[in-house]
Amino acid sequence: MITRKVRKWEKLPGKNTFCCDGRVMMARQKGVFYLTLFLIIGTCSLFFAFECPYLAVHLSPAIPVFAALLFLFVMAMLLRTSFSDPGVLPRALPEEATFIEMEIEAANGNVPAGQRPPPRIRNVQINNQIVKLKYCYTCKIFRPPRASHCSICDNCVDRFDHHCPWVGNCVGKRNYRYFYLFTMSLSLLTIYIFTFDIVHVVMLVGLTGFHTYLISLNQTTNEDIKGSWSGKNRVQNPYSHKNIFKNCCEVLCGPTYPSVLDRRGLMQEDSSVSATSAAPSSSSSSSSNPVPQTMHAVLCLQKTTAPLIPNEHTPDDAKPSIATSAEKSPSPRDEHPPAQKVPPLASPETDAEASLAKDKTH
Repeated sequence: MITRKVRKWEKLPGKNTFCCDGRVMMARQKGVFYLTLFLIIGTCSLFFAFECPYLAVHLSPAIPVFAALLFLFVMAMLLRTSFSDPGVLPRALPEEATFIEMEIEAANGNVPAGQRPPPRIRNVQINNQIVKLKYCYTCKIFRPPRASHCSICDNCVDRFDHHCPWVGNCVGKRNYRYFYLFTMSLSLLTIYIFTFDIVHVVMLVGLTGFHTYLISLNQTTNEDIKGSWSGKNRVQNPYSHKNIFKNCCEVLCGPTYPSVLDRRGLMQEDSSVSATSAAPSSSSSSSSNPVPQTMHAVLCLQKTTAPLIPNEHTPDDAKPSIATSAEKSPSPRDEHPPAQKVPPLASPETDAEASLAKDKTH
C-alpha cells in the first residue's frame, strides 16, 4: 500500500479556503472583501490622478508622498488581516473525542431516560475568578476562555472577536492587532483625502445651488452676470412665469428642441478649389528662373519706350515739352499711341563705344 504525504491544510475540516500552499487562509465568502479592495483602490486612484498633481505643484510635494505611504500601510494591514490565521483551534481526534466523552459520562453519572443531560462545562479559575469552559459539539473540545465557534467558518477561534465580511475572515487572537491598525489607518486616510477634497465638494455644491437659483427665476448665467433683469432699469424678466414651479418645469421638463445645425447634410464642393490648388504650381515654375526674364523685360522696355525723366544724353526731340503736350488733346482713339523709336539711355557702355568710333575717324 502506497501512502502519499499531504499537507494538513488539505484535510482540515471547516469552511475556509487556502492558497499559496496553505500560507493564505480566508473564508469562503470573499465577495465583500473584493468590494473593499475596489473601494479603497478606486478612491485613492482618483485622488492620486486628479488631486495630487495640483497639490504637489501649488502646496507641497510631501502631500502625495504621505498619502502614498498611508495607502500602502492600509493595504498591508488589510491583506495581513484577511490572509492570516485568526486563531483557529484544531478539532479533537477520534481517540481524543472518545476519551472526553467517557470523562463526561463518568462525571455526570447515569442519566435516567427521558431527562435532559446536564450541560457539559468545566470550571477554571482565572485571577481568582471562576470561568466556565463550554463544550463544542462540532469540534469535540472544551473551548478555551474567550473562544467561540464561528458559524460562517465552522471553526472554533481563540479569543474570537467577530467575523468581518469586509476583510473576508474572522477576527481573533492572531490578527486582531492588524485589524485594528487597518481600521485606524483607513480612518486617517479617509480624513486626509476628504480634507483636500472638501474644497471641491463645497465648490460643486455651491455651483449646483447657484444654478438651482437661476432655474427658479428662468434666467441664464450670462443674464445674471450682466444684470439684465435685475430691476435697476425697471425691466422685468419677460421669460419668467412668476412661479418657481412653472420655471423649473419649463427648464427641466420642457421639450428638447431640435438642432438647427444640419451637421450631417450633403453639400457640393466648390470647383474653384482645384483651380487655386493648380495656381501655386504654375507660379513656382515661372519663378524658377526669375533673373533672366527680368533682365529681358528691362532691355525690351529700354528699346521701346522713351525715358520718363530725360538726362543730358537724351536728344531734344525725345524730351517731352509742356507746350506740345498741352496742344495735343487726348482722344478715345489715341489712348494707346504707337511707341516711338528713341535712342537708348546713356550708359557707360554706350559712352565707351562712342569714344572708340571717334578715335577711328581721327
